[in-house]
Amino acid sequence: MAEFTLTKDADGVAIITWDVPGKTMNVMSFDGLEQLNDCIDQVLGDDEIKGAVITSGKDGSFAGGMDLNLLAVMKEQAGDDPAKGLFEGTMQMHALLRKIERAGMDPKTKKGGKPIAAALPGTAAGIGLELPLATHRIFVAENPKAKYGLPEILVGIFPGAGGTTRLAKKLGAVMAAPLLLEGKMLDAKKAKGSGLIDEVVADPVAAAKDWVLNAKDADLVKPWDAKGYKMPGGAPYHPAGFMNFVGASAMVNGKTQGAFPAAKALLSAVYEGALVDFDTALKIEARHFTSVLLDPSSSAMIRSLFLNKEALEKGAVRPKDVPDQSVKKLGVLGAGMMGAGIALVSAQAGMEVVLIDRDQDAADKGKAYTEAYLDKGMKRGKVTAEKKEAMLSRITATPDLDQLKGCDLIIEAVFEDPGVKAEMTKKVEAIIPEDCIFASNTSTLPITGLAKASVRPEQFIGIHFFSPVEKMFLVEIIKGKDTGDRAVAKALDYVRQIRKTPIVVNDARFFYANRCIIPYVNEGARMLTEGVAPALIDNAARQLGFPVGPIQLTDETSIDLGAKIARATKAAMGNAYPASEADDLIFWMEELGRLGRKSKAGFFNYDEKGKRLDYWKGMQERYPLAETQPSLQEVQDRLMFVQVLEAVRALEEGVLEDIREGDVGAILGWGFAPWSGGPLSWLDIIGTPYAAERCDQLAAAYGERFTCPDLLRDMASKGQSFYGRFDPEAQAA
Repeated sequence: MAEFTLTKDADGVAIITWDVPGKTMNVMSFDGLEQLNDCIDQVLGDDEIKGAVITSGKDGSFAGGMDLNLLAVMKEQAGDDPAKGLFEGTMQMHALLRKIERAGMDPKTKKGGKPIAAALPGTAAGIGLELPLATHRIFVAENPKAKYGLPEILVGIFPGAGGTTRLAKKLGAVMAAPLLLEGKMLDAKKAKGSGLIDEVVADPVAAAKDWVLNAKDADLVKPWDAKGYKMPGGAPYHPAGFMNFVGASAMVNGKTQGAFPAAKALLSAVYEGALVDFDTALKIEARHFTSVLLDPSSSAMIRSLFLNKEALEKGAVRPKDVPDQSVKKLGVLGAGMMGAGIALVSAQAGMEVVLIDRDQDAADKGKAYTEAYLDKGMKRGKVTAEKKEAMLSRITATPDLDQLKGCDLIIEAVFEDPGVKAEMTKKVEAIIPEDCIFASNTSTLPITGLAKASVRPEQFIGIHFFSPVEKMFLVEIIKGKDTGDRAVAKALDYVRQIRKTPIVVNDARFFYANRCIIPYVNEGARMLTEGVAPALIDNAARQLGFPVGPIQLTDETSIDLGAKIARATKAAMGNAYPASEADDLIFWMEELGRLGRKSKAGFFNYDEKGKRLDYWKGMQERYPLAETQPSLQEVQDRLMFVQVLEAVRALEEGVLEDIREGDVGAILGWGFAPWSGGPLSWLDIIGTPYAAERCDQLAAAYGERFTCPDLLRDMASKGQSFYGRFDPEAQAA
């Protein structure tokens, strides 16, 4: 079926319309590239055609980029020499876009070309923007919802269809950096201000046609093809340009700590491309792009952060035979920080929300959280007074439980005490409709135990948000022993409504995310008691790609919370509790009143405003620094394996039912080394045989927490990978 079609009007302007059948937004395919190439050949070869306008048949958008599944296909089709196949495939895309850019002009005189403009009705991302960048002028609609940018870096690759080279040569390294290295998406006004696009108009197709009919030869020549071209801001051999690249290199390494291959490759492509002519720069870009595609990190990131994430958001694990369970009226029990955040995102999604707390003042304080959030949005110009009023009108803040009548979902976010939660469950279930689903936002208490207070345990489920609710992307849904399919579907449909990513796990202490993150924090504390320098521990984690190290994370989440969790877990597990030196350290810090950032004293020192200063040296009085410090690799292996082994155990025990959820949940939930694609993807990268061997070494040196799980041992003996053995997509095929 046609993805690109060409029509000619009476004025001699060809309209090339991109409209992929069956898709709400255009994505580029192999067929699409061939059809676009045919359309361009027709434009250049037909004397009756004066020029062309490339636009979209989709309402409100141009294109969402490349179909990332094609990258895997490109590798498979590359045969015994994948580097060559990928490079040649990339260069074919470059050739097509270069054909558009040169538009049939004489290579020497730069005359005789046919003007080709882009008319974008809305959002253009990835190759959806790289294509317009190759045209001679970009017109976009006055669409406030539209965004423009090159977000490839966010899924482990970089713009490889000329976007990297064109943007750097068009804007200069400094102006292009936020778009290339951070994947920023801009609205139309900011895109025009940055030089990313050329015109913002009411009717982009009409404006583009008018421009095509009046364009002169000089209007078609890109700056880098013109004689005397100089890179904005200076090339690397220019004094100013040299300093720009020094700064860019420092910025990239400062932000990525060297853990993300794509960022380094992108910067290399820009730097090396700035030293040569444009066509050579495209070859350099293609080589670095090929290198990144062949890196297992990029494949893992694309799989987890794009393919798997998208599948989960579209309901990959939703019970199939349950009708739509979209939430219309939500009750939130508890107006503290979590409850207030839940109310905010739910009202934002258009739901009616009843926010309950013990008295009116407490309930109003919870609603004020949304008002403060909206006020900040108004100051940034992202929220109108009308939108603020509409959102606030959806939230009813009250201590009156009778207001919960008519709710179809309740989310309980009261104090983390089983008795308090049980009492609230009984009170509320006596009021709400019999078919209302009841969810607990607990982060640690088993759902099966909490469901004992319910008269309808099949309608009781866990919906675990991460803090702050409005910023965190992941929601962990926990099935109790008796939780039914309708409750699961309700939770998933609700998460879809608030535009977050869900994972569904079976009930167990700490569920999945906390089960893995607590050992990470504890391992950092253990190392402190062994005399390992705190800076080595935190920096080792950051160089693995974690947003913060375990020592800093403990201060941020509060030391007394860690002590509380340790006590509660010990009380529940009894003699089975694995006591460690980490507990002694946390309890000692708690006794000293050094509770972390909130008390302006913890593992770090803080100033009066709460700004983190340096590590607290008083710790060394009880736990002196070891004369010989471990290697960076040893520290990193301990921090990685202590988490990934919990992920394997969660899969082995059936807490995880789908490995996609294990990887996506880890990255979105606690920032697990995104470059790795997640804990199970990381084990595939290093190989299960080596992983099992390293487990044995770590267990011998540091204890049974590093004991190789039976599942991993079995896979290692068979040379299996996790995605080879458990990938639902492969099993479905």
